Amino acid sequence: MAVLQHTYAVPLARAAARSRSLSAFAVPTKAGVSVPSNARESQVLLGMSEPELQRLALDFGQEKYRGKQLHHLLYQRKVKDIQDFSNLPLAFRNDLQESGWRVGWSPIYQTVKAADGTIKLLIKLEDNRLIETVGIPVEDEKGSMRLTACVSSQVGCPLKCSFCATGKGGFSRNLQSHEIVEQVLAIEEVFKHRVTNVVFMGMGEPMLNMKSVLEAHRCLNKDIQIGQRMITISTVGVPNTIRRLASHKLQSTLAVSLHAPNQKLRESIVPSAKSYPLEALMKDCQDYFQKTSRRVSFEYALLAGVNDAEEHAVELADLLREWARGSHVNLIPFNPIDGSDYRRPYKKAVLAFANALESRKVTVSVRQTRGLDASAACGQLRNEFQKSPLVVESEEMESQPEFAVAC
Repeated sequence: MAVLQHTYAVPLARAAARSRSLSAFAVPTKAGVSVPSNARESQVLLGMSEPELQRLALDFGQEKYRGKQLHHLLYQRKVKDIQDFSNLPLAFRNDLQESGWRVGWSPIYQTVKAADGTIKLLIKLEDNRLIETVGIPVEDEKGSMRLTACVSSQVGCPLKCSFCATGKGGFSRNLQSHEIVEQVLAIEEVFKHRVTNVVFMGMGEPMLNMKSVLEAHRCLNKDIQIGQRMITISTVGVPNTIRRLASHKLQSTLAVSLHAPNQKLRESIVPSAKSYPLEALMKDCQDYFQKTSRRVSFEYALLAGVNDAEEHAVELADLLREWARGSHVNLIPFNPIDGSDYRRPYKKAVLAFANALESRKVTVSVRQTRGLDASAACGQLRNEFQKSPLVVESEEMESQPEFAVAC
């Protein structure tokens, strides 16, 4: 199986290689702390754990408890500028800044609010790239609110699923871990409410940026105190990565974007499926459940006249019966985007598809469409403001080995 997976991985590995950040070379700072010369991430406080911040304080000649204060300032008070760390000595603040350290927050470039309360943010990164993050509030019958942050993991996406606005906008680079974490904090700031759930379902393929995604996952769980079971990591499927994710034994949900019940149809919707046969993907999902005891959720975007017929539902139920008994299917009626020939199915077709699955003992839910008037489909708002499709910098492409697998 490993040999087969290596064969399948070659074309997708090229996308993985393109998505990798440049390697960093450490240089000493004034305080003796080593920071990479070309990677700003290590000079960013956001994303660091309390023990890391304590070591940083010691490296700057401060007492260890200053690290705990830093942690509180970053994740409880959410202070954005080092000079506003008023309970730290001025000399320490100055030393941090002079050594190139910063908090790591990026400015909000655009805010769009939908009638249903959904808010989409465009965040402008240090290199002027734009990424999207979405806050989705849901109030229960008791009046308490669940606030979900839908976060991006890449600037654009190299996989170019046919129905996805993000792929149409091109791909630039992976996000660093703090650039993922700050999206959640930005949602909390805008809503003035604690984020309760995080889904990695924004721009990009999380499995092509697994290192930063796992670092952000740790921070969201340990530092911002969002339970692992309240976090979902989504993937369209990248060879070998589901097995690697399983080795971390996370308690979070893995959501696999399936979108078709057979290989031929899936290839027409998800071009990268040519490199990852459906049978191999389902086998990896089966192994994931066996290793983690965590049920895999399957995402299925319903495209009118393409994959939404009752026979597709029957075929999907048969597929899950063979490979993933007891799994859950989340049906997602297509969010219309500019320049796409796909159409949103009628409600009658959506319900018929769901009923066909339920009658075959498949647990199913239909995602409530949120923010239609706020360009809520992935990548839509970014594309409105960043008109020219993004391209990978040539120097970064040349620096990557052709068959490297992203970590």
